[in-house]
Amino acid sequence: MDLTTTYMGLKLRSPLVVGAAAPLTEDIDNIKRMEDAGAAAVVLHSLFEEQLRQEQLELHHHLEYKTYSYAESLTFYPEQEVFHVGPEEYLKHIRKAKETTNIPIIASLNGLTPGGWTDYAKQIEQAGADALELNIYYVPTDLDLPGSQVEQTYLSILRAVKSVVNIPVAIKLSPFFSNTANMAKQLVETGADALVLFNRFYQPDIDIENLEVQANVLLSTPQAMRLPMRWIAILYGRIQADLAATSGIHKAHDVLKMLMAGASITMLVSVLLRHGIREIASIEEGMRHWMEEHEYESVKQMQGSMSQINCPDESAFERAQYMKAVQTYNPERLLI
Repeated sequence: MDLTTTYMGLKLRSPLVVGAAAPLTEDIDNIKRMEDAGAAAVVLHSLFEEQLRQEQLELHHHLEYKTYSYAESLTFYPEQEVFHVGPEEYLKHIRKAKETTNIPIIASLNGLTPGGWTDYAKQIEQAGADALELNIYYVPTDLDLPGSQVEQTYLSILRAVKSVVNIPVAIKLSPFFSNTANMAKQLVETGADALVLFNRFYQPDIDIENLEVQANVLLSTPQAMRLPMRWIAILYGRIQADLAATSGIHKAHDVLKMLMAGASITMLVSVLLRHGIREIASIEEGMRHWMEEHEYESVKQMQGSMSQINCPDESAFERAQYMKAVQTYNPERLLI
């Protein structure tokens, strides 16, 4: 049975890729265990733009100079201890991961503005990363900022990075564009080798007892896969870039659905944080069992088979199905 797939020109043993899963990928031994469990590639945890700014401005050196003359400047950037791995350590981490494993290592940059990304994109390439994922974390709150300008931010970052590296570059997309299909098209035309659907933005919580805004991470559930699956199915065959599915992928059936929608790879994060790295092998075993039972010989055979362009009812992924979904819901499920 052939589970191989291709992602950004990289030939992978299967579609099972570890997504940017801090703190799991911060440990080289864990990355080796991921390879042993069957991971086809690993996306490293993100290097944050705030870290690059700190290094470039030598923030702590200048803050300590004249002993906090401008104390308010302390709030400009996060404290050093917020980050587990600094920029130089990140580059060393890439080199070590490449020395230790035989699977592709994909680096990740997380930020908002073009400045600083290009220098580190070059250094990441020089450190040996096989590809780069741009994790653009942008939550616009300016009431006067038009959507077109938000889109241009994404395009500008991608254009700047692509101009200085030769390795493939993926964009991790937000689901909140006014026209996701058009934005995907623009990104591919600007040079994106792959689109990762979708970025799960941090959602703050409120502590009603202490009256504080809390930062915490909510791991995904299988229900979260519906949104990326829908858009992968819509985009497959219509843009010339690979599609990576992330969010809500917990079991073999989730992987199979994403492949049928048109994904080249599926990224595993929450399931590994919940159940451990060995879950990769269990998911692969489940895939093989299902494919054998249903007489599939390869991943390529099923990829995109249930995408919009290959689905007998193209409206299945659009508005027409909303009425059908509402009308077929059984209210008796709510009765006690």
